Amino acid sequence: MADVADTAFRVTAKRFGAAYTVGEMTSAKGLTYGARKTAELLEMSETEHPCAVQLFGNEPKVMAKAAVMSLEYSPDIIDINAGCPVNKVVGTGAGSGLMRSPKLFGEVMSAVVNAVGNTTPVTVKIRLGWDADSVNAVEIAKIAQECGVAAVTLHARTRSQFYSGTADWSKIAEVKNSVGIPVIGNGDVDSAEKCSEMYKQTGCDLVMVGRAALGRPWIFREIEAFFETGKVPPPPNLEERLAVMRGHIELAASLKGERIALRESRKQAAWYIKGVRHAAALRSKCMSLETLDDLYRLIEAVLHETV
Repeated sequence: MADVADTAFRVTAKRFGAAYTVGEMTSAKGLTYGARKTAELLEMSETEHPCAVQLFGNEPKVMAKAAVMSLEYSPDIIDINAGCPVNKVVGTGAGSGLMRSPKLFGEVMSAVVNAVGNTTPVTVKIRLGWDADSVNAVEIAKIAQECGVAAVTLHARTRSQFYSGTADWSKIAEVKNSVGIPVIGNGDVDSAEKCSEMYKQTGCDLVMVGRAALGRPWIFREIEAFFETGKVPPPPNLEERLAVMRGHIELAASLKGERIALRESRKQAAWYIKGVRHAAALRSKCMSLETLDDLYRLIEAVLHETV
């Protein structure tokens, strides 16, 4: 969710019923070195709470210092990312690279927990392990509990899987049964029914939805309605869908400036129109967005192509 879960995305998700959101992955080292763009990733609006800041790194002292610095942004939770599989992150020993070094990982978690004391809960997101031959999520979850971590989120794939294959929910149940702290399940939940099924199969305390919300933030409304009524409400029609997209991107523009926001929102626009008639042809228009007027022309084009 890096470069995706910015304030505009999180606010939109909250409007549709997301109970809790996590900010963009932020480099602890970049933050402590005073990088302005890094610090901007920690900003959150008043309407987002509860919301966590998310830090990555593999140096205990640096992570501790970054955690204290992040308190300036009034997060409800500080989350340590040990799940990111991308090469540029794991190549530094951070992200899911930490899964390969349980002792160091424990030192990182202890340093962060001790640094923030009782001010803010610390959570951690992990994967099953580095690969199929080194699945150690239960071991890491136990270490997290010993270090004072408040909750563990488990993406039920190994790092070597990235996002391929099927998430192994049985491992979420194993982790849940091995620790006394809350366990948040993650992986392959793309509908209200699957969310319910994850709860039933794993006994997890909360379900995290990630990629399934891209271009479809109303999934949170669907989940909420399903648990309240047993029924999934119909998806928004095309006009409603485009109105959500417009509001989302306009909010991004108001926060970041039109030029930056529209370029960053190209992916978002493509996700919002996924599955509509002639979406492949319209996608090129998404990838050339520069201004809000371009966005409005895209919306007109989508409506024209689908009538």
